[in-house]
Amino acid sequence: MPRSPIRTDSAPQPSGAYSQALKAGDFLFLSGQGPFDAEGNRVGETVADQVRQTLTNLDQVARAAGATLQDAVRVIAYLSSLELFDEYDAVYREFFTEPFPSRSTIQSDLIGMDIEIDAIIWLGD
Repeated sequence: MPRSPIRTDSAPQPSGAYSQALKAGDFLFLSGQGPFDAEGNRVGETVADQVRQTLTNLDQVARAAGATLQDAVRVIAYLSSLELFDEYDAVYREFFTEPFPSRSTIQSDLIGMDIEIDAIIWLGD
């Protein structure tokens, strides 16, 4: 199956050997994004601000492939503490409507931020 990288200047550029997203068949695999603007500067003092920026970044990458986060079928969030879940979930609901994508939330030792999120988008009809 052919794979095509997706890139946009509207979201932070990869800091390592990975693509912002990779299109494979009818799916778009979005790499993890964090609370950074397109220039790579950390955004947001509150968890809500960080989640909002992170989801905005993911949406920008999805849009570069002709989709939006509303097309997500799977979302995985990494939180610095699961005690932040309620604040994360409140902002998450600003970006997604029913039927919600399948989702996992994992506590992780993030450095310099409270959230990282990746997603899988369905590009089919």
